[in-house]
Amino acid sequence: QVQLVESGGGLVQPGGSLRLSCAASGFTLDYYHIGWFRQAPGKEREGVSCISGSKGYTFYPDSVKGRFTISRDNAKNTVYLQMNSLKPDDTAVYYCAARPGITCPTRDSNNYWGQGTQVTVSS
Repeated sequence: QVQLVESGGGLVQPGGSLRLSCAASGFTLDYYHIGWFRQAPGKEREGVSCISGSKGYTFYPDSVKGRFTISRDNAKNTVYLQMNSLKPDDTAVYYCAARPGITCPTRDSNNYWGQGTQVTVSS
């Protein structure tokens, strides 16, 4: 059965760092694009990164560019999101999503979703 399991969230002070993991099972990453999304209470889900399945192309919105880095380890079937210089506005539940083919997942595309991991940035 296809599963995505996020881990690594927690409470961190502003300026701190966290590394999130997305462990995939039931499929391999090679032919999927993997995205990270976040959703804060009362707000819509937004994408914060994407990585292609084979060549490792990466994409980021301006809100996290230069602070977040997505990477993958296909041998471990795991995708990571390194988050540095965290801000209170980064507080959200973070989800990973997998989409087969040549396109990054979007909020409304037909993706496999994990259950999310909470990231709280607060002093």
